[in-house]
Amino acid sequence: MFAMLHWLAAARGELVPPPERAGAVLVDLGCGAGLLAPHVRGYRHIGVDMSASGLRQAREHGVTAVRGDVLRVPLRDGCADVVVAGEILEHVTDLDAAVREIGRVLAPGGLLVLDTLAATRRCRFVAIGVAERVPGMAPRGVHDPRLLVDRAALVKVAAEVGIPLRLRGIRPVLSDVAGWLLGRRDSVRLRPVRDTGVLFQGVGRKVG
Repeated sequence: MFAMLHWLAAARGELVPPPERAGAVLVDLGCGAGLLAPHVRGYRHIGVDMSASGLRQAREHGVTAVRGDVLRVPLRDGCADVVVAGEILEHVTDLDAAVREIGRVLAPGGLLVLDTLAATRRCRFVAIGVAERVPGMAPRGVHDPRLLVDRAALVKVAAEVGIPLRLRGIRPVLSDVAGWLLGRRDSVRLRPVRDTGVLFQGVGRKVG
């Protein structure tokens, strides 16, 4: 399993508060192998993904696995107290449709947490030109530069579905990266930064 996926799961889990009610539902879009599960205990955790092998692994983490596409999420309207969209929006061919689906399944007052990659030249260099070439960090060829996310467009469509979105950048702690490369650390912390031009997080509550 590529290391960056674990680091990102831990960072996005920090943005999810404890459940406010018994049986609260967290929908994890693009859940992959269910790496978020250890960081969001207490929720009814529903993972949606197209990968059968990923969903099998997610079930092993206690995730209720649902085969489906983020552009047509096979869940009812307003079912989710929390929607998490981690490292998925930079892979979709229709950003507006994906965000509208998020707005559909998120209950009024529900929380959206996301992280994704920005549509900038610097991001293409860092995330594709560098990270995909470091063994064990990110899969080679996983990102299509044409699908990186326009931040203004993301904020606009989120607002249209009633989710005022706040963005912040995140960046690996460089001393942790050095320790990981030297085999002295198993994980790398990601710290918040003001610059959203490479890797960024978004948080917002649906109005209502």
